[in-house]
Amino acid sequence: MFCGCVCMVLTFKFGSVDLELVEGDITLIEADAIVNAANPYLEHGGGVARAIVRRGGDIIQEESRRYVREHGPIPVGGVAVTCAGSLKAKYVIHAVGPKWNVDPPSKLDEAVTNALRKADELNLKSIAFPAISTGIYGYPYDLAAKVMAEVFRREIPHLKSLRKIIVCLYGSEAYNIFKEAFNKAFNV
Repeated sequence: MFCGCVCMVLTFKFGSVDLELVEGDITLIEADAIVNAANPYLEHGGGVARAIVRRGGDIIQEESRRYVREHGPIPVGGVAVTCAGSLKAKYVIHAVGPKWNVDPPSKLDEAVTNALRKADELNLKSIAFPAISTGIYGYPYDLAAKVMAEVFRREIPHLKSLRKIIVCLYGSEAYNIFKEAFNKAFNV
């Protein structure tokens, strides 16, 4: 799954899906798709988005700009798909999460749900998520973890192709908060 890093990994089995929490760098994950915490214009200038383009190559930004030219900005909660360049993935699914105290909280649920459904629609076996909206958009880790766990519990029984969902968290603070929330949600 990872290349060249020592990280924390916690695995849960839920239905037919392995759900992993990983502390590390999402750009090093081997998965069919990785999710980018994107902005509506798919301009990848900071945070996870910048790291993805830096490691995956400018082709990701070029395809993103083409997508926005052809389809317009992505609504909050929506997703778009590009190639993954030189990442260890086939696709990048760009999910536009909500800004804390600006957009409706339901939009985080929508972004995670839409990314999962898009991966399943593409017949992918694995997907890796960052903690969407917790960077510059200011969403608290505990609330993001709760929402993501709820979406996974609700959506996993309906997935046809996905067999592994990875939540890749940057830093021990995020990892520990997600670990607590996912232990509550999946160790029942």
